[in-house]
Amino acid sequence: MNSETLREGGCQCGHVRYRLNGPPLTLYACHCRDCQKQSASAFGMSLWVRRDDFEIVSGELSFWTTRGDSGAEKICAFCRHCGTRIHHASDDDRTPFSVKAGTLDDTSGLQPVAHIWTKRAQPWALIDRERQPCFAEEPEDEELMRLWQAHHGSA
Repeated sequence: MNSETLREGGCQCGHVRYRLNGPPLTLYACHCRDCQKQSASAFGMSLWVRRDDFEIVSGELSFWTTRGDSGAEKICAFCRHCGTRIHHASDDDRTPFSVKAGTLDDTSGLQPVAHIWTKRAQPWALIDRERQPCFAEEPEDEELMRLWQAHHGSA
């Protein structure tokens, strides 16, 4: 993924459209139970961006709150028409948004820098543990951003 490229995305029904106006901070695959349920798959992809770099172009998001496997509270933003999850956030305005990377219009360049919550990974999910760092649970935020910077340069 070229961190200089402007990215756009949206929900499945097209009601919500958004734009990313700045470079990503990190991208990882999460195998926690919450991401498995949310994605209806083996894992979810989380693309962190600064809150100021996330812009709603059209439509309106709805919100609900839950707790992840780590116990941390997260605010989930989704399209109220089709239910597509757009991003997660905490109530701390200093933390980034975790955009659900599958909602980007072009996902062809996505390559996660790590896999997290691998202790919850489905046994049939193939993870190349020699090429990508893996964490049994959730590492420190700084570690995920450091891995991104090592592969893509500073954000």
